[in-house]
Amino acid sequence: MIDHTGCAVSNWAASKAFYDAAMAPLGARLLMVVPPEFTGGKNVGGYGRDRPVWWLHEGGEPGPGRHIAFSARNRAEVDAFHAAAMAAGGRDNGPPGLRAHYHPNYYGAFVFDPDGNNVEAVCHLPEGA
Repeated sequence: MIDHTGCAVSNWAASKAFYDAAMAPLGARLLMVVPPEFTGGKNVGGYGRDRPVWWLHEGGEPGPGRHIAFSARNRAEVDAFHAAAMAAGGRDNGPPGLRAHYHPNYYGAFVFDPDGNNVEAVCHLPEGA
């Protein structure tokens, strides 16, 4: 089981603005910024609902090829995530909808973040649940 994960970002301000917008519909927000004296002066911050579970860190090797899926509590959150991520500069990688090839209630939406990471919001519940 994964407790938390994250990725490198090339532009802290752009990525923070993107994730601030994209996470809000999922009930998540930036919960912690690590003081720069502990990070070598780099920006590091964690997003989550109750505790930080998705970490962004400035530097390293950002870029495409990475995939992360965030849990949505209902299909409306998936729709709102996609809309917010697109409005914040994300690029569409699959609009909200059923992906029955995974399972009958798999409802997800996919966007590329500013560094090209494939970011998804997914709900596994039936419609109206």
